[in-house]
Amino acid sequence: MQQLQILTHQIGKTYAKPHFFILNKGLNSGKPLKTSCPNCFVLISNDETEMDLNYWLVYGLWRAKSFHPYLKGSVIYFITINDLKAVVTKAKITTMSNSPMFEESVNTLKKLEDIEERYLNNLKLIQEAKRAVFYWYIKK
Repeated sequence: MQQLQILTHQIGKTYAKPHFFILNKGLNSGKPLKTSCPNCFVLISNDETEMDLNYWLVYGLWRAKSFHPYLKGSVIYFITINDLKAVVTKAKITTMSNSPMFEESVNTLKKLEDIEERYLNNLKLIQEAKRAVFYWYIKK
């Protein structure tokens, strides 16, 4: 297994290899992000397939609140880069020993994310419809 390349993101820096960002401050520490923010790490992968698997691994760890025991701070919680690397590396070793099951879990997560996105879009449309109904009465 190759060692994970996780770095502290510097604002304005671009990366040539496939990558994604990981939030490092607040109760959502460990949340994977497609775009950067001021308080994040970057996980750099060798190819798109590896990046996709790493993204979903970190996403699963975040959803399972696996990073919470490692949060530090009394007012603003944060996770250190070493703790993040340790958690992700340990999980990656576990998933490599059970690769077909992990890939099935990733596919299930992707499907659930698609369903959630559709539901959120439907909720937005319902909110707009409610607004339109009342807007019509106001205009008369």
